[in-house]
Amino acid sequence: MSKKSLRFNSKTIHGGQMPDAAYGAVMPPIYQTSTYAQSTPGGHKGYEYSRSGNPTRAALEASLASIENGKYGLAFASGLAAMDAVIKLLNPGDEVVSTNDLYGGSYRLFKQIFEKYGIKFHFIGMQDAAAIEAKINTNTKLIWVETPTNPMMNVIDVKAVSAVAKKHGLLLAVDNTFATPYLQRPLDLGADIVMHSATKYLGGHSDIVVGALVVKDEALADKLFFIQNASGAVCGPMDSFLTLRGIKTLHVRMERHCENGKAIAEYLQKHPKIEKVYWPGFEDHPNHDVAKTQMKGFGGMISFITKGSSYEDAIRIVEKLEVFTLAESLGGVESLAGHPASMTHASIPKEEREKSGVVDALIRLSVGIEDVNDLIADLEQAIS
Repeated sequence: MSKKSLRFNSKTIHGGQMPDAAYGAVMPPIYQTSTYAQSTPGGHKGYEYSRSGNPTRAALEASLASIENGKYGLAFASGLAAMDAVIKLLNPGDEVVSTNDLYGGSYRLFKQIFEKYGIKFHFIGMQDAAAIEAKINTNTKLIWVETPTNPMMNVIDVKAVSAVAKKHGLLLAVDNTFATPYLQRPLDLGADIVMHSATKYLGGHSDIVVGALVVKDEALADKLFFIQNASGAVCGPMDSFLTLRGIKTLHVRMERHCENGKAIAEYLQKHPKIEKVYWPGFEDHPNHDVAKTQMKGFGGMISFITKGSSYEDAIRIVEKLEVFTLAESLGGVESLAGHPASMTHASIPKEEREKSGVVDALIRLSVGIEDVNDLIADLEQAIS
């Protein structure tokens, strides 16, 4: 059987990979080198300088392309570095239509870095793809989507947004960090670019910071490879190695993340002290039918608000948790809890933050792969 025809669970282990040519190492070695010997100027064995290319990073990039059903993968020093490369495809005067409920670091990059270079960003709710057209004009070049969104878990119909993008000749980029390619593959749904903070589920062990892009189009890939090399925000060989190791267990970890996430979402929904739970698996969740269609499962990310809660109540709960760790980030084997308004989304002005539902009382959970009964007991003691 060709490795190109493997099913997803096999692709995470074998996709784009081959034994090392030198000694047959099953795992790609960590090529901890900055430069490579040349027999004559320009005469080398495929690598000249590790900013431009490194065998360990190349193995990771091949794996990323495989699991997202793309042709070209690019690995960066962080998810934001990957996003930075995408926006550098644009020119002053260009405009971007973006999800309004998105990671605070993404908002900060757009508003505080790129707007001063003459790129304009529109932030709107995209649960109805038709709303996007009202913001499109002759200057629009890119639609930026998160789905599920961070932290409100809104679901956006990638096929519907792709139809809008193609109608107007726009690029469509999808941040697939929350869903991962185990649950959702945006390129198959019509996206042009898939982005990941590979720090999260792809790495899976909270021990690396890495970003990723995957595309199918060769011309687009060439532009992004040029930006990657010219700007230099690449990940190192050790982080590439660790991310590859994480990807090999992605499918088994995601099964448990989804299983535990479902149990905790249902527990919170029935809890007498909980006002609202945001999780795409509920039938009354906005665009739940879309989630059922474009996702294999509903993931391990959950947000909630307690009844009559306040900023003080939210802080008290997250400080009292013992099995859940109060920390930034998500997607690791361990369960994490966060307070978006003061942590991940603090860079978004309060007025803008609250328009999309990120109120001071909101708590976000990244449900890990521990015994779910221990996680529920921890939430119970903290909430009660």
